[in-house]
Amino acid sequence: MPFFIDLQLAGPYGRAERWYMEGPWEGGTEQQGYQLDMTPAQMYRHAIAGLDDYCRGKLGGKVFADLASEDQDQVLHDMDDSKIELEQFNAQAFFAVLWQNTVEGFLSDPMYGGNRNFVGWQLIGFPGPRYNYVDEITQYGEPYARPPVGLLGRDGTRVRV
Repeated sequence: MPFFIDLQLAGPYGRAERWYMEGPWEGGTEQQGYQLDMTPAQMYRHAIAGLDDYCRGKLGGKVFADLASEDQDQVLHDMDDSKIELEQFNAQAFFAVLWQNTVEGFLSDPMYGGNRNFVGWQLIGFPGPRYNYVDEITQYGEPYARPPVGLLGRDGTRVRV
């Protein structure tokens, strides 16, 4: 998933090109979603630095990437449960965006850098954007036997940059 998120942060999403970013910057409700005065790329940079500072201070001097997987899982759970405070902003707000971007990458067309080899689509049984289902459309309840296909075809490794 890091490849997908990196691609997104390097593009229009990461720069918040289509977002209103003029403020005012007051705390919103959970239902209002992202309410920060940073672009997603800025938020990731600050949050990762803040998370590394937190981990160095609380978990033996190691940054998040160097922690054991069990410790990484615990830090992520603590972020989700608002048990961690970062200097720049609310860690739970970062976790919510990180979770959303991870799901987007897992279920996106592989041409966007996520869902490598269609594993996300295979997991949920999505065949991809096929152009023609005429023979299968009336076979209710029957599994669709053909492998997933993306917008660029069956090659789930090509990425549109």
